[in-house]
Amino acid sequence: MYIWKMTTYSVADARQHLSDVLDSAQTQAVTIERRGVPAAVVVSPEAYERMIAALEEAEDIAAFDEAIDEAGDSIPWEQAKADLGWA
Repeated sequence: MYIWKMTTYSVADARQHLSDVLDSAQTQAVTIERRGVPAAVVVSPEAYERMIAALEEAEDIAAFDEAIDEAGDSIPWEQAKADLGWA
């Protein structure tokens, strides 16, 4: 489990201190709130890429698990190779 330090700015403060928001986002997530409700999260490009990669990995695992769970008869490897003309 990841525990991230997170800084929070209001929209007005984020506008006034955009450079600080961007600097903070290099080492932690920065939440921007509108009327006290989270409206956005700013993270570094590296953190964003790691999150996207983790999401894609999770989606691939879920798709694999779903395919394995599909009902149906199995085809022996030798038969699959013959059907594909590999044998």
